Amino acid sequence: MTTNQPDTRSPANCPPLEHAVVRLVQELKFDHLNDAAHAGVSRLMRDQLALQIGTSRMPWSQKVLAFAGAQQRPGRSRVSASALALSAADAAFVNAAFGHGFEYDDAHGPSASHPGSCVVAAALAIGEELGSNIEEVITAIVAGYEVYTRIGVLAAPDLLKRGFHPHAVLSNFGAAAVAAKLRKFDAETTLHALSIALSHASGTTEYTSTGGSIKRVHAGIGTRSGMVAADMAHSGITGPRSFLSGNKGLFRTFLQRGPGEQAEEQFSLDRPFEIGTVWLKAYCACYCTHAYIDAIRPFADRFADISGVEARIHPAFNVVVGTANANAYEPQNIEHVQFSLPVQMAFAMLGKGNGYRVHRDYLNGKIDMSPVMAAARGIKITEAPELEQQYPGKFVAEVTVTFRDGKSEHVFVEDPIGTLVNPMSEQQQDAKFMELTTDVLGDARAKALLTTLKEMDPRTKAADLMAMCAA
Repeated sequence: MTTNQPDTRSPANCPPLEHAVVRLVQELKFDHLNDAAHAGVSRLMRDQLALQIGTSRMPWSQKVLAFAGAQQRPGRSRVSASALALSAADAAFVNAAFGHGFEYDDAHGPSASHPGSCVVAAALAIGEELGSNIEEVITAIVAGYEVYTRIGVLAAPDLLKRGFHPHAVLSNFGAAAVAAKLRKFDAETTLHALSIALSHASGTTEYTSTGGSIKRVHAGIGTRSGMVAADMAHSGITGPRSFLSGNKGLFRTFLQRGPGEQAEEQFSLDRPFEIGTVWLKAYCACYCTHAYIDAIRPFADRFADISGVEARIHPAFNVVVGTANANAYEPQNIEHVQFSLPVQMAFAMLGKGNGYRVHRDYLNGKIDMSPVMAAARGIKITEAPELEQQYPGKFVAEVTVTFRDGKSEHVFVEDPIGTLVNPMSEQQQDAKFMELTTDVLGDARAKALLTTLKEMDPRTKAADLMAMCAA
């Protein structure tokens, strides 16, 4: 039997790319998720909640919490490692800022971004407000992750090259998609939620050069803005239908180019899920440095014999951690340190490590930086455009170490530890989780939370899970 009812899963009169993005959000079901997607969600949620809890005690995180608390917008959504309950948008703002707050959160290589802090914070905050269960939350997380990263893949590496912080731009779309999925928007409202999100998209990487704790808050700003965009759409406010592909849409305005031919194919549910490729960070620094840390670590016991090091680098990554940074060789604060390739390589060469503890020690004035800076000054950074061409979407490293006797060794790292090809072990993931959570929750509560996250019963309520994360 035929019907004249419109297909509410498809918005009318919009270009193919925008149509495809909306269809992905509308059509995605929990049953679509394969083993790789479920494994990615599990890794992501464990890592992200641990980071929200552990990073909550950082000085800038406490300022974010105080700022949000002063807004006096109470609600049912909990702030991690706190007794505070706020509106969903405000709780997600804080939790996303916590999750992205110490350069230790997940990465998605092809989009050069950090989706987890956005989609996990948004889905759990909205899920608490609505009384959703974990099955609904997971479906929304995947919808947001796929929209965020697939737009990001089309925009990479140009967003980064032009000085934008991809996460600050893309999180608006990811959070809007999460909200549209959990709030069960029809296609038209979903379109407007995503298109209004474009009006919020912003944020540059100037922090890598001259610092500023605002970088820590970019995740919170984009996440809350995407959720507000969805609320505006639900209230009847509309946005441009060609928000991605239009002459003044995201791509032509931010990147001075189109999204590419047949870009809409990127959003097919027949494609592998991007969330299945979640990269967990083994090091507490910008992920542009990780392959170089892996490359130089084996030389720590020969440090005294090294006369020089050359690091050949992808031009887009040089913008973030290399010579484009005013303080790459003269860090004045924790932001400079975490975004300095020479400093991170020097930490590794000196055997100090590149994890949570060494960066906390730096923050607390416990690191003598004199030998670190002496080692860093011996590292030469050279741009290598061919790395971008030969390894698109990958964070590779090419390093040559020269010794005092005139000999040299060349090292190439294609897949840093934590990536899908070179994953952290379950033991390493558990150790990271416990390191981040035990000081805040105590050993017993931290272990109970980890067990719950590993079991991931889809019937569990979002509110019950977040209660385990609260102080």
